[in-house]
Amino acid sequence: MLTVNAYAATSATEPLVPTTIERRDVGAHDILIDIKFAGICHSDIHTVRGDWGPQQYPLSPGHEIAGIVSEVGSAVTKHAVGDRVGVGCMVNSCRECVNCLKGEEQFCVKGNIGTYGAVDRDGTITQGGYSTHVVVTEDFVVRIPESLELDVAAPLLCAGITTFSPLNHWGAGPGKKVAVVGLGGLGHVAVKIAHAMGADVTVLSQSLKKQEDGLRLGADHYFATSDPSTFEQLAGSFDLILNTVSAKIDLDAYLSLLAVDGAMVNVGAPAEPLSLNVFSLIGGRRSFAGSLIGGIRETQEMLDFCAEHKLGAEIEVIGADKINEAYERVLASDVRYRFVIDTATLA
Repeated sequence: MLTVNAYAATSATEPLVPTTIERRDVGAHDILIDIKFAGICHSDIHTVRGDWGPQQYPLSPGHEIAGIVSEVGSAVTKHAVGDRVGVGCMVNSCRECVNCLKGEEQFCVKGNIGTYGAVDRDGTITQGGYSTHVVVTEDFVVRIPESLELDVAAPLLCAGITTFSPLNHWGAGPGKKVAVVGLGGLGHVAVKIAHAMGADVTVLSQSLKKQEDGLRLGADHYFATSDPSTFEQLAGSFDLILNTVSAKIDLDAYLSLLAVDGAMVNVGAPAEPLSLNVFSLIGGRRSFAGSLIGGIRETQEMLDFCAEHKLGAEIEVIGADKINEAYERVLASDVRYRFVIDTATLA
């Protein structure tokens, strides 16, 4: 077993603290990654604070991992020492069910194994990227193209694939009008990707305070949802609405913005249930859907797309000693637009 430095939560209410965690020995199909950068996702905060259910502590979060391969197992064929690689929200699945065989491991019938806070095949609890090293089976490691810097690539392993997958699935592209609800860690990447796909992109945000940023990132239009006239002006406008916020919103109001046959897709995950009036769907043959990251194949496709279009996350790099402060700033929407931990500060 390899003992490595990490930051971890010891309970749902205490700050994260420096600690050490154990990584398994490198097996025949495993890769040891020297983590260089780890993004801070809102999901990390929800998880360690128990918003999505009880956890086992200590727990080291982090599922936006970018680093360098430092060791490979004897049977590894997909990666080599020195490769630039990433690990996202899952590190394993059953590999046998219909969804896994289709390359949709995120929808594994038996449940995918999350990068942290999940029970791995050996019965241990997975620990994430707020650490100096991680051991992952080669099938769940993706290649980071040379043209993407590791720090801006790290958030793409969650925020990138979480937004790319539904934009890809619901056909964002030329001639399509796409609205992105919220310009945060997910939303700002969604704007960049939807713009690169060729869609007409609108940001729907509570206020206009980030309007300049939104337009710079690729939005064609920007509206404040706090202004009631926005919903009147934009009624029936969009082919696709991507909701990236993790808060309760008036679904009926947003569904009214869809054109006939339009879809609203939720990728934000609020802790409380959402409700809607079914007539908001019936009236325009509209759909309300959800999307969860993407499979490994699509994650690689997303990274290659971002490299081709020179897209990365907008980041603020921090030392590990600023993690707890970063959590509070995320909750206060005081980041533009993703915190990334320099894991060299864990050494």
